[in-house]
Amino acid sequence: MKIFHSINEFHSDKKTIVTIGTFDGVHLGHAAILKKLTQNTQNETFESTVLTFFPHPRMVLQGKSDLKLLNTINEKIELLEKIGIDNLIIHPFDEKFAELNAEAFVSTILVDHLLVQKIIIGYDHRFGKNRTANIDDLISFGAQYGFEVEQISAQEIDEISISSTKIRTALEEGDIQLANEYLGYSYFLSGTVVKGKQLGRTIGFPTANISLEEDYKLVPQNGVYVVQAEIDCKTIYGMMNIGFNPTVQGKQKTIEVHFFDFEADIYNRKIQVAILQRIRSEKKFKSIELLTKQLDEDRSFSRNYLQNLENK
Repeated sequence: MKIFHSINEFHSDKKTIVTIGTFDGVHLGHAAILKKLTQNTQNETFESTVLTFFPHPRMVLQGKSDLKLLNTINEKIELLEKIGIDNLIIHPFDEKFAELNAEAFVSTILVDHLLVQKIIIGYDHRFGKNRTANIDDLISFGAQYGFEVEQISAQEIDEISISSTKIRTALEEGDIQLANEYLGYSYFLSGTVVKGKQLGRTIGFPTANISLEEDYKLVPQNGVYVVQAEIDCKTIYGMMNIGFNPTVQGKQKTIEVHFFDFEADIYNRKIQVAILQRIRSEKKFKSIELLTKQLDEDRSFSRNYLQNLENK
């Protein structure tokens, strides 16, 4: 997959089949569109091209937006690459770009820059200044400029119309199973392993503290989760705590993973942690002994969950 960091960087000798969107999460609803995109370019006459934007338009248009995203840019690239897209254009979204009217967007970007042969788009797509243009306008522009428009209906995407907003809500409420169902994969966090207070090792539960790649990444509701990671080409399982460690008077929110049957030094390593199941909410215990007892129970829960998962 070729990656371009603006529309002006893009170049191709072939005409393109294009889809446009923020694609936050690259979830099952997005997958329905992206599958059609790759199917349209299987004969290699055209190139599949995804046009996306960063920052997220809401972050620009709503000022100091507190919007958290399901993917960092690097995570989105990784997910799209697995689908087999030819070209990914990550165009900088700013106030100047937001002022571009619908026809200028179509003529200068889709037609002149991307050499669009066909555009595949969701049923509710809106574009142009103030998002005033809709699918009917796009079809009219297609007739005018000589490209096809294929619309994906809500029914084709999913009967419940999966959205990034629904997934964000599920994660904020701690419903990791629903979020993963909508995503079509296990939600994951990417970051670097950094040194913490190292209190866990004193009670037999050493942890890897994860410093996230980007601060706009959505972190699920505080609590304890069953997780997995790929380290040195091996699948490692464990349990993760997101929160403030109230039993030991923690003052900062941390993401800490206790890996099972794993002792390697991974400080300063970049890892991805996939979240499989929620165990419980974060809780303050009256003593370290009670905390340790609960952690033993959490580990037993996790191992039972993983065993059942393996037997399915």
